[in-house]
Amino acid sequence: MDTITTKDGVEIFYKDWGPKTAQPIVFHHGWPLSADDWDTQMLFFLANGYRVIALDRRGHGRSTQTADGNDMDTYAADVAALTDALDLKDAIHIGHSTGGGEVARYVARAKPGRVAKAVLISAVPPVMLKSAKNPGGLPMEVFDGYRSALAANRAQFYRDVAAGPFYGYNRSGAKPQEGIIQNWWRQGMMGGAKAHYDCIAAFSETDFTDDLKAIDVPVLVLHGDDDQVVPYQDAGVLSAKLLKNATLKIYPGFPHGMPTTHADVINADILAFVTR
Repeated sequence: MDTITTKDGVEIFYKDWGPKTAQPIVFHHGWPLSADDWDTQMLFFLANGYRVIALDRRGHGRSTQTADGNDMDTYAADVAALTDALDLKDAIHIGHSTGGGEVARYVARAKPGRVAKAVLISAVPPVMLKSAKNPGGLPMEVFDGYRSALAANRAQFYRDVAAGPFYGYNRSGAKPQEGIIQNWWRQGMMGGAKAHYDCIAAFSETDFTDDLKAIDVPVLVLHGDDDQVVPYQDAGVLSAKLLKNATLKIYPGFPHGMPTTHADVINADILAFVTR
């Protein structure tokens, strides 16, 4: 397996496909998944001439199931370690859900020349948690519920998320695909329970406002208006307002997991953005 080792001894797994001379696209997955969640996108962009790279966040997938460092600062530092090790220049960073937060934090701090563009899909920034400053956010009880369900029966919780709100399979008229549900469950169960538990706070409580304001490169912000996990009005819409150079696209009826359920649409829109 291809891995790098971070300063604190954590092994980060990554995939790296395509010619090393091609422009790199780096994919950042959602919670509690892995680089495998990007298979459709990686094959698509590889076929379009890009070098495609996806990593398993620490505690997720095939990376070390560490009990420590499960926070956005450390996630971004891990990404920086990978981009340094591979010496990636003018890369496009694409993040889904929690991975969108990871992208925002990394890109805001990236070394000059490392990043050309970014894409945030169904992403958690600016901040998910409801507060006096963020009245449109979700209450702490929602995330406490995640933690309780994970601690009580992680396997059943992951099955319920995938079969329900993540892909909109709980909507009237939806046609659940068993393979997609099982693949989500498989990826989730590969990771570490402690890392996944801690990551709930990381994706829900981290405030990315300053990160978004600091980003200078063009950013494509994509969100579905039927996202039951990260409601779009308090996420994609607000993020686009904070970014200096944002393009916002809201998809009617698309769920949180739209890179999977509507891959043909999402891939085409990202390709149009990265090639212009």
